[in-house]
Amino acid sequence: MITHLRGKLVEKNPTEIVVECSGVGYLVHISLHTYSLLPSEEAVSIYTHLQVKEDSHSLYGFMEVSERAIFRLLISVSGIGANTARTMLSSLSPEELRDAIAASNVGAIQSVKGIGLKTAQRVIIELKDKILKIYDLEELSSPLDNTNKEEALSALEVLGFARKQSEKMVEKILKASPSLSVEDIIKQTLKGL
Repeated sequence: MITHLRGKLVEKNPTEIVVECSGVGYLVHISLHTYSLLPSEEAVSIYTHLQVKEDSHSLYGFMEVSERAIFRLLISVSGIGANTARTMLSSLSPEELRDAIAASNVGAIQSVKGIGLKTAQRVIIELKDKILKIYDLEELSSPLDNTNKEEALSALEVLGFARKQSEKMVEKILKASPSLSVEDIIKQTLKGL
């Protein structure tokens, strides 16, 4: 397995780079998080994960070992492939993703484009214990309003309102008064929508 590359950065795009090592150019798929950490000089050292499929061999690159570890955990979840994991790491930093899983924050994970409620819940169910153990974290409690927020959003979805639209309004309401009950959140959101 190719575990890291050290060489000359030949091409640099937000989704992929080409690293030349001893005359061989390696195409490496990267997240936006890694892209933001890439050095401006030509020399680069990048951690990699090699994915071997029947029809392709793909290299995924990470500037930090911690990002690669989270990536490997994500692709171990059924229904999450390498590209989905890369999208998740482009939308949230490895630390944000780790903390969201540890705190069972379904909303944060679901905020990633292409991740639905069931997938977000599956990620938390399958990875929470591993994340808590690997990073030696205490079980993070989600914010108090998180259950009320989720219940309110579910109710609004049942009423036919789009989740994204409702979510913005609910967050605005909870910023103003975080201790509202589910009913009050729903009432105020309905007034605002």
